[in-house]
Amino acid sequence: MTTESHPIDRPIERYRDYLRLLARLQLDPRMQAKLDPSDVVQQTLLKAHQKLDQFRGRTDGELAAWLRRILANTMTDAVRSFRLELGAEQSLQRSLEDSSARLDAWLVARDESPEGQVRRHEQTLAVASALAQLPDDQRLAVELHHLKEMSVADIGALMDRTEASVAGLLRRALKRLRELLGERS
Repeated sequence: MTTESHPIDRPIERYRDYLRLLARLQLDPRMQAKLDPSDVVQQTLLKAHQKLDQFRGRTDGELAAWLRRILANTMTDAVRSFRLELGAEQSLQRSLEDSSARLDAWLVARDESPEGQVRRHEQTLAVASALAQLPDDQRLAVELHHLKEMSVADIGALMDRTEASVAGLLRRALKRLRELLGERS
């Protein structure tokens, strides 16, 4: 008989790549020179460790949502400290939830059974970890195209590259992601 462990019985460090992915998706790439997503995630995990006794959820999904809320608050504080505007009072929490949902949708069709939710959650963490292993330009192209739904032309303009160059980045990145994710199976 197996007993299911509580989500906080495992290190929350396993969410680092996932949170970094969400932070990168929320920050304009040009702003990342001023506000490093890794620093924001480090602060988020530190706050989470300090407040772990306040977590009341029972599932990995609830833990991920709790961490996203802490990330949203940390990012909001960081953006305010740089006196940057979020534009039209956009809710960072909602934006993080939307990015997480797009990541889930990109991975698999929804399976709402408990086993399906656990499987999808693990896949989400695996994809975030695999993305973190890509070269920066490939990772950025994938995130912008597949998770922010930007066109190849817009990505090219943002990255100062031709559309053919961006298409090549995407091909190489997706090939490498398949390899990395295949190694985990």
